[in-house]
Amino acid sequence: MPVFTFLPLQMSSIPSRTAAKVLVDQLVLHGTKRVFCVPGESYLPVLDALYERREAIALTVNRHESGASFMAEAWGKLTGTAGVCFVTRGPGATNASIGVHTAYQDSTPLILFIGQVGSDCIDREAFQEIDYRRMFGDFCKWVAQIDSADRITEYVARAYHVAMSGRAGPVVLALPEDMLQREVAVRDARPAQPVQGEVGQSQARALATALAAAQRPLVIVGGSGWTPKACTDLETFARKHDLPVACSFRRQDIFDNRHPNYVGDVGIGINPRLAKRVREADVLLALGVRLGEMTTSGYTLLDIPVPRQKLLHVHPHAEELGHVYQPDIAIEASMPAIATMLKDLQPPAAPVWKDETSLAREDYLAWQKEPEIFGTRPQALNLWRVVKHLFERLPEDTLLANGAGNFATWGHRYRQYPGYSTGKRSQLAPTSGAMGYGVPAGIAAQLFDPQRQVVVIAGDGDFLMTGQELATAAAANARVLFIVVNNGMYGTIRMHQEMHYPQRVYGTALSNPDFVGLARAYGLVAERARTLEDFHSALDQILAAMADKSCPGLIELITDPEIISPGATVASLRNRR
Repeated sequence: MPVFTFLPLQMSSIPSRTAAKVLVDQLVLHGTKRVFCVPGESYLPVLDALYERREAIALTVNRHESGASFMAEAWGKLTGTAGVCFVTRGPGATNASIGVHTAYQDSTPLILFIGQVGSDCIDREAFQEIDYRRMFGDFCKWVAQIDSADRITEYVARAYHVAMSGRAGPVVLALPEDMLQREVAVRDARPAQPVQGEVGQSQARALATALAAAQRPLVIVGGSGWTPKACTDLETFARKHDLPVACSFRRQDIFDNRHPNYVGDVGIGINPRLAKRVREADVLLALGVRLGEMTTSGYTLLDIPVPRQKLLHVHPHAEELGHVYQPDIAIEASMPAIATMLKDLQPPAAPVWKDETSLAREDYLAWQKEPEIFGTRPQALNLWRVVKHLFERLPEDTLLANGAGNFATWGHRYRQYPGYSTGKRSQLAPTSGAMGYGVPAGIAAQLFDPQRQVVVIAGDGDFLMTGQELATAAAANARVLFIVVNNGMYGTIRMHQEMHYPQRVYGTALSNPDFVGLARAYGLVAERARTLEDFHSALDQILAAMADKSCPGLIELITDPEIISPGATVASLRNRR
């Protein structure tokens, strides 16, 4: 038998560095421009290494780990590259887990680095020790601990590769504090090259044949991995084929809402006429979307496991195809790849569905009209008019960020989002339904593009979950406009409470601080509005002050708690039983 001899690599020409410096050098090599953190003693060597590379990587210091992880997740959404977050062990990691969960459900590339207890203390339930493989294993693409300093380049390269390949998502790496201080002589990795699937010729032919035979087709787009060119190609495809296109829950900026082929969003509070079209479609082309609970109205729009509609499902992750619904045609491919193929697809000479597309567009525009509910409460601050005025007053490319709650319905339903084909995202919102997302996400967006107008709409309960990040915004002079919708309650939960347990209000009322005074204490300019006229005046004043002082601003809206959503009052919910 042959004898294999492994010769040691010649390492004499490689300079020795601490593992922490190696780690930060890899962040630079992989293209990271900014990291978010709450400092901790468990990874002090990394902070020192970041100090040395501060010209290459900006550091944003947050006031809570949830804010740090949310900002890193938003950064990943905006850039398409892995957002990076550093937190300390134990409490730091558990606080940051909400951003990791959001990245998982939203398919966002994210890398969370956690300072870990020293190697000599592992498995003793040391101070703040957690087994992160067990903790994060169910909602991460990969979780690992770097015990050997000379393998740090390998682990970090794999982290970027995993986070950005296929269906993007979060990776967690634990860093024992003693490992970070060790001196090692290792070669740098190469920049990660994410891997994405392509569309095979036979798959392209099968998809084209199925689409050509359709009578009532509908396209639903969603997920991550879209690029401006892919969105432009998608618009070209829709226009050439005159197809109706809907966006999935909180992915409305994938397709320009002003486009004549856009017919609405398939998410919470779906237009009933659009829901009917989904059910009655004979061909459903799903691009990038997971077809989860929110997009299928609780798994009711499609039959399980075999839909009534002919399902053509394209997704970057093979395991998602057939996960709940068995598609007629399943294609594992990236969104740029499928969009390029669709753009070049020749349409039928006279699409039989053309009139249906026009009718679907008319249904969408009717859904945009002022809801009748304000006729029943004429004294209430009209949130429909607030949203309309806000986006008429602000630049067309304004980015809207929000967290979770009934308040978000007004922005989702009544803002017409410009498409990512413009080169800029116009929506940042968590498909995970995480409260507290909007404030840190909006700050991250302003840090990413300081010249851009960013608006955060937050409910009163939603805002106070991460409101401490106003300090981060003020410190960075991030000119974000925060709008707090104050109705004195957890609105979504109150809505369900009134539906199922009418007039038994318990646990959903809120006692709030003076949001204007709070914002001013953080260094923001702030005003309060109780009427539409108040809002018009406050908006003009705040925008002028923000420009003059180069600071964030906040407007508190005092709203009528009786108007629980665009289509219901508290009284109407009680009367349904």
